[in-house]
Amino acid sequence: MRRLPLEDPGTADHRSPGRFLWWVARGQWPTLAGGMAFGILWMSAQAVIPAVLGRAIDRGVAARDAEQLLVWAGVLLVVGLVQAAAGIMRHRFAVTNWLVAAYRTVQLVTRQTVRLGATLPRKVSTGEVVAIGTSDLSHIGQVMDILARFAGAVVSFLLVSVILLQTSVTLGLVVLLGVPLLLVLIGPLLSPLQSRSAHQRQLMGDLSNTASDIVGGLRVLRGIGGEQVFLSRYRRESQDTRQAGVQVARVQSVLSALQVLLPGVFVVLVVWLGARAAVAGEITAGELVAFYGYSAFLLIPLRTATEFANKYIRGRVAARRVCRVLALEPDLDEPVGPAPAPPVGSELADARSGLRVAPGRLTAIVSEHPDESASLADRLGLCAPVPDDEVTLGGVPLTALPRADVRRRVVVSDSGAQLFSGPLREVLDVAGRGGVEQAVAAASAQDVLAELPAGLDTVVTEKGRSFSGGQRQRLVLARALAADPEVLVLVEPTSAVDAHTEARIASRLREHRAGRTTVVTTGSPLLLDTADEVAFLVDGRVVASGTHAWLLESEPGYRAVVTRETADLAEEAS
Repeated sequence: MRRLPLEDPGTADHRSPGRFLWWVARGQWPTLAGGMAFGILWMSAQAVIPAVLGRAIDRGVAARDAEQLLVWAGVLLVVGLVQAAAGIMRHRFAVTNWLVAAYRTVQLVTRQTVRLGATLPRKVSTGEVVAIGTSDLSHIGQVMDILARFAGAVVSFLLVSVILLQTSVTLGLVVLLGVPLLLVLIGPLLSPLQSRSAHQRQLMGDLSNTASDIVGGLRVLRGIGGEQVFLSRYRRESQDTRQAGVQVARVQSVLSALQVLLPGVFVVLVVWLGARAAVAGEITAGELVAFYGYSAFLLIPLRTATEFANKYIRGRVAARRVCRVLALEPDLDEPVGPAPAPPVGSELADARSGLRVAPGRLTAIVSEHPDESASLADRLGLCAPVPDDEVTLGGVPLTALPRADVRRRVVVSDSGAQLFSGPLREVLDVAGRGGVEQAVAAASAQDVLAELPAGLDTVVTEKGRSFSGGQRQRLVLARALAADPEVLVLVEPTSAVDAHTEARIASRLREHRAGRTTVVTTGSPLLLDTADEVAFLVDGRVVASGTHAWLLESEPGYRAVVTRETADLAEEAS
């Protein structure tokens, strides 16, 4: 059995849904082969039971031979035990195959998510990714699950055909030709089922995205009275999704009905032919019972074949979605020939804006339009939609360095960052460096821990929804500080806290990051007053830099921006 999650999920072939499913199957071929082997043994044991019953009737009951009856009863017991043991093992392998395929898919998508970074939300909606984790991986796992039974169905069908041909050529040909004909009659339903399933899957992704947006912005919606607008939108989209599900169900119901009707008609035909042959003396009573048993048994491989087709179609639809995510490329490719890494403590600079961040110092960025400073912060960490060569570290463009090195050395944390679910200590210590308590203190979040029943061992709910906006912002800041990167870029880290808390964060941040490069985009005088240098941004360019006090005296534009912030703080404090 495999250990999950896998140490390395491999590199997927995502050129097409079929290639992806084949790649997944090849990656777990030992367990697939084991499942198929036991599936064949399990269903073949069922296939020979009618033959054993027929022999027991002819040689034991009809011939009144108690010894032969006991012999064939013993054979029947052995076959039954083999069937039971093979069925247990087949099921174990089937569950393993389902889990391995599902875990592999999750790991592939998660790895791709990390690789894409900030590119992912710009190219794929949240609902699309959520739908992959909630439904698509299940459909892909079901394809691997049913392969064992499908292999047994094919082999047992051929086995029964051979047995019938040896007994009656007519009945053998009816089975050998009739079963494929039934599958052909069901075939025309598979194409509309695939197209309708794909449409429903698209609507489910859109609906999940809408639900995620509503939940994420519920507090804002309540503040502006927009709940009913988005509620109506969600109702409308959910009804569209429901209608699409009904369309899928209509085809599915016809397919399920044919799975019962057509094999039932086929069983009636085989039994009728067998009864005529028995009346004519062409077969014995035991062989007639065996024919009836074969007819009833053939329902299993027939239904398994149609079930396989159904699940394969759903698996292809799911695989197409996964392939679409795996085919995405980050906005910035890895450099072909990476440049030598600059030494620790190098200057960070942005030629477009003229910003120069001295190593080991706390630099603040002020702009009348916060979007400008936030955009600059994104460029400093290669998080912008179109990264360029204008941002350098020690004179080396960030685009010339390996992405992993850039992410390790330069960390950008904005106010919209989310908290993951799980134990709070693990949520904050994402880099595994420890020092969470010191980071929490620097972010002035000890009061948040004091309210939690288990402190840092408390399990955080999804996106930290149990925390208020200010608490969540301070915990996000603590997570960034615990990562302890060489360069830390903070975007409006205190926008949701009161003035007293902001003052504590300002003093503790400087102390905690002493000797390391820190960049803060803010308009708060409390933070600006602790900065070693403040850069004033106008229309995306640095027009002045210096200490907070010097800029207040010499730059009227800077003074206007900061004075407005001061008035806002005074109003908040009052």
